[in-house]
Amino acid sequence: MELILMLIAPFPIGYLVRNRVAGFVAYTALHAFVFTFQTAELILDWAGGSDRAFGAAFPNYEQSEVYAYGIVNLVIYAVGLGLLYLGQRVGTGRRLKAGQVSLDPVG
Repeated sequence: MELILMLIAPFPIGYLVRNRVAGFVAYTALHAFVFTFQTAELILDWAGGSDRAFGAAFPNYEQSEVYAYGIVNLVIYAVGLGLLYLGQRVGTGRRLKAGQVSLDPVG
């Protein structure tokens, strides 16, 4: 779910939201909701007896698997922030070309 969100949300948010801080806050809030929802879905699936979420060996796991999961999610989040920044740069450039003045002190 995080990956799908990262592909469809951050660039349009950055493109449409003029204020840089507001764009980052909006994406962070959206990502936090999806990450929490995804985690709850996986845990409830596992509690229901399914081994689809964590594999048949769970709860026996290696610490490196936990770190790998964290790193993958951090990379997904970082790429989303990069796409958001790119969307803001493109949106600001298009607005300036159209003759609009940017009064945002951050952007």
